[in-house]
Amino acid sequence: MVDAPSPAAPTILLPEADVARVVAEMAERIAPVTDDETVAVVLLTGGLWFAADLTRALSRIGRNLRFDALWLASYGDDQNSRGKIDVYAPLQRSVQGRKVLIVDDVFDTGLSLAEAVRIATEAGASEVLTAVFAKKPWPLPRAPEPDFVGWEAPNRFLVGYGLDHAGALRGLPDVCALD
Repeated sequence: MVDAPSPAAPTILLPEADVARVVAEMAERIAPVTDDETVAVVLLTGGLWFAADLTRALSRIGRNLRFDALWLASYGDDQNSRGKIDVYAPLQRSVQGRKVLIVDDVFDTGLSLAEAVRIATEAGASEVLTAVFAKKPWPLPRAPEPDFVGWEAPNRFLVGYGLDHAGALRGLPDVCALD
């Protein structure tokens, strides 16, 4: 029996200390346009790491957002989007009349973010803002573009800090490329 070739070792693109700096800088930009009634809605599963760090960074500067989650998927275990969004879990609390901050790990096709904005808007949010840790380049305009971007990422397959390859490598503290 021949062993399958092992995947290439991840290449660090953004070390853990830089990840923390990016999150703290984003919190400083987001705090003035939110209040303690704003609902941070994390897009599961990848956005969980960023959302946890961002809400703690906001709390350290006096902004204590409410918290909820949407579980959306467009990739499955593939390295490319399937071009459609599956909703595995809806919002758990009402956002009627509240400002919502959608929080996600990476913006590439824009499908998940657009679906989350649609869901929050239809649920009665008074305003919907979006924050992504990383934004990858894309050949065509995407709508909506995120309101807050932490890091302009290269067009590579990213893992770590919530980003995964078939469910693996999410827990790496650095953002890495797997290609």
